[in-house]
Amino acid sequence: MSHPTGLSVQLYTVRNALAEDFDGTLGKIAGFGYTQVEPFGLTDFADQLRAGLSKHNLAAPSTHVGLLKGDQDEIFAVAKELGVSLVIDPHVDPARWESAEDVKQIAADLNAAAEKAAAHGLTVGYHNHWFELESIIDGRHALEVLADNLADGVVLEVDTYWAKVGGADVPALLQRLGEKVVALHIKDGDGTRDNKKQVPLGTGSIPIWDYVDAAPNALRVVELDDSEQDLIEAVGSSFAYLSAGKEA
Repeated sequence: MSHPTGLSVQLYTVRNALAEDFDGTLGKIAGFGYTQVEPFGLTDFADQLRAGLSKHNLAAPSTHVGLLKGDQDEIFAVAKELGVSLVIDPHVDPARWESAEDVKQIAADLNAAAEKAAAHGLTVGYHNHWFELESIIDGRHALEVLADNLADGVVLEVDTYWAKVGGADVPALLQRLGEKVVALHIKDGDGTRDNKKQVPLGTGSIPIWDYVDAAPNALRVVELDDSEQDLIEAVGSSFAYLSAGKEA
């Protein structure tokens, strides 16, 4: 099973710009040097993505979509058509991460979705926020309990920022999760839940390269949930920062 590599950007970062000018925003992203994007709400934006990705020479190897709540047949058909290989559920209700039984059920739901996805040649993954790390079950992060119960082909996209906010030692977590981690969300800021305090990569307090080095083969996905700064410009400078490498 091959997984996407290199550098991408979660389009949720520029959701407001996309709402105003979808095609023009994709053009700006390509202009910064990105060749890959991670769409959100895949089925809602299928038409715009169909037109815009090829026009701007962008691939969408991964996507965020409410897999456990949505029409999986439709989601997988659209993913296949757009060349997406990795379909990631980005959010399961925080209340469901408090007990081992609930977490095992989430894993079972993801495993069932993955069986359906496999028929389309697609991989299923899960993306965390802070609460899957904040919740400790039998001395371990709930996200690790999830990982233990996922089928072999089901993977994780670890949001490194939210993992830190949730109290994890992120490099150690990534090493423990090992091959399960095929993608990382990379963001910077002050390490709090205040999305407005997120900043372009390399300008906050997050030890980004420690995280990248702990999962060197994972797809690196730039994301800001929000910022007081211009989000389009932040996406551009974040690309430059990651592309330059840690020695820059």
